[in-house]
Amino acid sequence: MNRYLLLFALIVGCKSQPEKPWEYLGQAKPGTTPEMFAPANVSTGNNERDFAISPDGTEIYYSLVGVQKSVIVMRKYSGEQWEAPVIASFSGDSYDIEPAFSPDGSKLYFASRRSLTNGGPEKDFDIWYVEKQQDGSWTEAKNMGAPVNSDGHEYYPSVVKSGNLYFTLRLEEGGMGGEDIVFSKFENGRFMAPEPLDSAVNSSTDEYNAFVDPDERFIIFGSWQREGSQGGGDLYISRKDATGKWLPAVNMGATINSPRLDYCPFVSPDGQWLFFTSEIVKSSDQIEGSPTYEGFVGQLNSPGNGRGDIYWMKMPVVEK
Repeated sequence: MNRYLLLFALIVGCKSQPEKPWEYLGQAKPGTTPEMFAPANVSTGNNERDFAISPDGTEIYYSLVGVQKSVIVMRKYSGEQWEAPVIASFSGDSYDIEPAFSPDGSKLYFASRRSLTNGGPEKDFDIWYVEKQQDGSWTEAKNMGAPVNSDGHEYYPSVVKSGNLYFTLRLEEGGMGGEDIVFSKFENGRFMAPEPLDSAVNSSTDEYNAFVDPDERFIIFGSWQREGSQGGGDLYISRKDATGKWLPAVNMGATINSPRLDYCPFVSPDGQWLFFTSEIVKSSDQIEGSPTYEGFVGQLNSPGNGRGDIYWMKMPVVEK
């Protein structure tokens, strides 16, 4: 077993939590092999990606991506059942993707191309956030502004307990090449200018869409055809050593990564489950042969059609 996965499992796999049958839409828990999450319910074949769960497990958010518009979908547990999917109150008018909770659940961050002014032209991708109100609703979305946002694209926010913000940015100066994972340190109540992570994480190719452990012990991110790639965009993991330095990232292996695009990682608040998006296509033995026209159209519009589905798995079990 990959030594980083062993360490990763030791880090996140030791939190014992009481069983809650309603969690995760009541889906049967997977093993150490990735399984599609809620097929035909969340993963529908319509290009679902990204994933975020509130710290108490009662709210789930993910992106439903179209060509001209993308929305953030909300699923909420009412105490008796999971409500039907709805577009989140702060989404629907622009191209919104990549929701991410703050560790305490009081804020939800996301990337959006929405205008800075009502009715104005769409902007490049910026990071925005909403705040939870006492009645459980969200405030109006707020742009994070400079120095986090710039004239370029900012993607995939990940906020940690220290307040530091990690995200994806193509740096004009000081980057490693392509898109990089950067972080803005939260200091004295404000965010500092973003700095790229070093060559243990970033490389001359694209690195993007990072989930950072709330305690900043490890980072899981996507990279495009990096050394050790399984074929396309793969997930990699790095952890910090005793001095706080990021160790060289390693590919998370063929169990997780496919020949197609695998990205958008998220680890559940209890540390037990890894979620990610994959564009893997169903193997030929899973698709019935010689279908009718209607059947073939149905296959094309079903989960596993390569447009993007959400998968989940249990982190590797480590023997004591």
